[in-house]
Amino acid sequence: MFRRRTSPETADVPVDADADDAARTSGKGRPTPKRSEAEKARKQRVRPALNRREAMRRERERMRADRAKTRQAMNTGDEKHYLARDQGEVRRFVRNYVDSRRTVAEFFLPLILVILLTSLIGIPVVQFASTIIWLGVMVLLIVDLTILGTRVKREVRKRFPDDPGKGHVLYAVTRATQLRRLRLPKPQVKPGTLV
Repeated sequence: MFRRRTSPETADVPVDADADDAARTSGKGRPTPKRSEAEKARKQRVRPALNRREAMRRERERMRADRAKTRQAMNTGDEKHYLARDQGEVRRFVRNYVDSRRTVAEFFLPLILVILLTSLIGIPVVQFASTIIWLGVMVLLIVDLTILGTRVKREVRKRFPDDPGKGHVLYAVTRATQLRRLRLPKPQVKPGTLV
């Protein structure tokens, strides 16, 4: 009643030795460490600081390593290690939306530098012209960023209806005012690409 039954179908099937070896040899690729080695490695990982100065030094090293990892991720596009402000599907969309367009805001900093240098010239006509150009650039910048902000807000609401939509416009505006080469995370799309 409680004995195993062997069916005639299973008893006649030959066992494949290669499949059995393949299942057995799939290890981790290195020998299991001895208990003393494992304990030694664990103690080295969590060894307490000897004094306050040592603890501060270790914390600085850890933070430096974290910043280096984040910087590398920003340059390569590894979204897992981005800063919290840059993570998420909506932020990726906003970045791509801004990066796919050329705007006046992108050239704001170089224009301001040129205007500043021309205003330092001692000729009154050039100084007056640089002041007028300064005002014109400021008006263009405000109009450009207002249009960008309303478009970003509309697109985020349309594509991500469940998102609360906080901070995306400011994120887009700050990204748009940076030079394209200096933007972090690095742009993933080329200008003119449809997003």
